[in-house]
Amino acid sequence: MQNIEPQQFQFISEIKDKVRQAQYEALKVVNIHLINLYWELGKAISNKQKEGWGKAIIVTLSNELKKEFPKISGFSTSNLSYMVQLYNEYHLDANLQPLVGEISWTKNLIILSKCKDSQERQFYILSTKKFGWTKDVLINQVENKTYEKYLLNQTNFDAVLPEKIKKQAYLAIKDHYTFDFMELADEHSEYELEQALIKNIRQFLLEIGSDFTFVGNQYKLQVNDKEYRIDLLLFHRKLQSLVAIDLKIGEFEPEHKGKMEFYLSILNDTVKLPHENPAIGIIICKNKDRTVVEYSLKTASLPIGVATYNTSSSLPEAYKSLLPATTEIAQKLNLFLNDKNE
Repeated sequence: MQNIEPQQFQFISEIKDKVRQAQYEALKVVNIHLINLYWELGKAISNKQKEGWGKAIIVTLSNELKKEFPKISGFSTSNLSYMVQLYNEYHLDANLQPLVGEISWTKNLIILSKCKDSQERQFYILSTKKFGWTKDVLINQVENKTYEKYLLNQTNFDAVLPEKIKKQAYLAIKDHYTFDFMELADEHSEYELEQALIKNIRQFLLEIGSDFTFVGNQYKLQVNDKEYRIDLLLFHRKLQSLVAIDLKIGEFEPEHKGKMEFYLSILNDTVKLPHENPAIGIIICKNKDRTVVEYSLKTASLPIGVATYNTSSSLPEAYKSLLPATTEIAQKLNLFLNDKNE
C-alpha cells in the first residue's frame, strides 16, 4: 500500500467522511420520498376501501403496478396491505405520523407488526434513529422488551451522570435480565452464577447489550496491601464507561450499594482513562424490593443501577404487573420521547 504522509492521511480521511455523510444524506432523502409514496398509496387505498371497494383492489392494483413498473420492487399485495395498515393505524396519531419517515420501511414494518401501543412505537422509532439500530438489533430490542425495561429500570442516573450520556445510559441498563442460556440449578451460588455467565459469555453479552465488551471476571482492585475483586468488569463502547457488575443470588440489600460505590471510586481513580466517562455499576440480584432500591439510590453519589435476573425465558408475573403506567413512568418516557434533537 502506498505510503501516505500524516497531513495527506488527515486530508483523505476528511474527504472520506464527507463522502459518507453525502451518501447518508442521499439515502435519507430517498427514504423520505419512498415512505411518503407508501403513505400516500396506503391513504388512497384505505379511502377506496371505505367507499366499498374491499380488499380485492389491492390484488388488482398490485398486478397493474408490477406490470407498469417491473424494475421497482415494493408493490406486492402484502406490501400494499402493510401500507394501508400503517396509514390506518398512524394517521390519527399526531405523535406517530411525523416519525414514519425517520427510519426505513423495513424497520417501520417491524415496529408496526411487533408493537401495538402508540408510545411503545414512538420509543422504538426514536431509538432506532437516535442509536442507529440495524434491523436485527431492532428486532432483538423489541423481543427483549427494551421499552418496558427502560421504563422500569431503577438507577440514580438523573442525579449523577452528565447530560450528554444520561439517556444512552438509561438504555444500557435494564431492569431485568434473562439468563435462560445457562445450565444452572434453581439453587446456585454466586460463584456458580458467575462461572455460568463466563462459560456462556457470548450469550451473556447479547442479553446485557450489544455495545458491551468483556474486560474480565474477578477483576482485581488494589488498595494499599488489600485486594478487592469485582465479579464482572465490562466496557460500554458508546458510553465510553467501565461497567462493574456485582452478582447477588438473593434479595437486594442497602449495603450492596455502598460496596458498589467503593468499587466505582477505585475504578475512577486507578483504572479509568482520562478520555473516558465515569464508571457505572450494575447490581444484579435474584429479587429486589423496589422501594428499598429507591431509598438506597437516593444517597448514592456514583451512577448505579439495580436489576434482577432469572434463568427461565419468561418474565416473572410480579414484573409484568408493574408495567401499567404511573406518573413516574410517564415522566420518564416523555423525557425520552420529547428529546428528538439529541
